[in-house]
Amino acid sequence: MNKKIFFFSVLLFVAGAFVSFAQEAENVSEETAVETQAETSSSQLKYVAAAIAVGLACIAGGIAVGKIGAAAMGAMSENAELSGKALPFVGLAEGICLWGFLVGLLIIVL
Repeated sequence: MNKKIFFFSVLLFVAGAFVSFAQEAENVSEETAVETQAETSSSQLKYVAAAIAVGLACIAGGIAVGKIGAAAMGAMSENAELSGKALPFVGLAEGICLWGFLVGLLIIVL
């Protein structure tokens, strides 16, 4: 059930973003040049793409850290020597968030 709620909330967010961009596009006066409209819509789309990249990467990283962390803690409770082998996997899962942030930054800057 949680996956359904998450899916519908993401769908609602995307639909709301499209509606707000559509309303903003209607408010642009007809006197502005086509080039200005293209630059405005591309810059808006750039920020939405960066937000989606960072948001999805952080959600995926959180899910991965939750599952890997739980398995690592269970393994360490049985054998304490496994902590050195299990914790780097948690760090790798956290790296997903960093890559999402870097992709979002590159989208905005370039």
